[in-house]
Amino acid sequence: MFTGIIEEVGSIIAIQKNNQLATLNQTNKVSHQGFSMQIRAKKVLEESKIGDSISVNGVCLTLTNIGIDFFTADVSEETLKKTAFLSYRSGTLVNLERAARLSTRIGGHLVQGHVDTTTKIESIQKTYNSNIFRIACPKHLRKYLAEKGSVALDGVSLTLCQLDSTSFSVSLIPLTLTSTTFKNKKAGEAIHLECDSIAKHIESILLYGDRNGKN
Repeated sequence: MFTGIIEEVGSIIAIQKNNQLATLNQTNKVSHQGFSMQIRAKKVLEESKIGDSISVNGVCLTLTNIGIDFFTADVSEETLKKTAFLSYRSGTLVNLERAARLSTRIGGHLVQGHVDTTTKIESIQKTYNSNIFRIACPKHLRKYLAEKGSVALDGVSLTLCQLDSTSFSVSLIPLTLTSTTFKNKKAGEAIHLECDSIAKHIESILLYGDRNGKN
């Protein structure tokens, strides 16, 4: 679990296919079902150990190796389906956050690190004291969003300020811009979206639960 408050911006050093995960698909061709990413970092390595969780652009990944100024994490096939990781290259900047502790102040909101989808930035409007990002919203996720509610974009906890049937907007103050990858974002770029998990749990209870606790 994370809070959506980014601790530092890291960068991709290298991406390597995991040959040990290679299998034969239905056409008898080799299909690599995942890869590992080596990411340059500093702050998030403090007190971290192999097996710990790190949010990489909003995606919860497990540390498999730690160096002086980098860490390595494996990426599964399921994660590749939901994220933009396949488009990442050496030098790609990523938002990083260590998993929260029970004693952590929740400066953002509860972020699971389970990305719902990869969507796009429709537009960026610069104002006097903030930048307003308009984000495309897939129809099946619209029900989990509410004005003044929370959303995680590339791991950053943000508040929805405007919302319609196909998109929503978030306003980023200068501090958030300069301390995250949003400072380099452009319209049309892909971005990871995670909706508030509480809304999804409420929906599940309403759909499948009853007063007697029976399905």
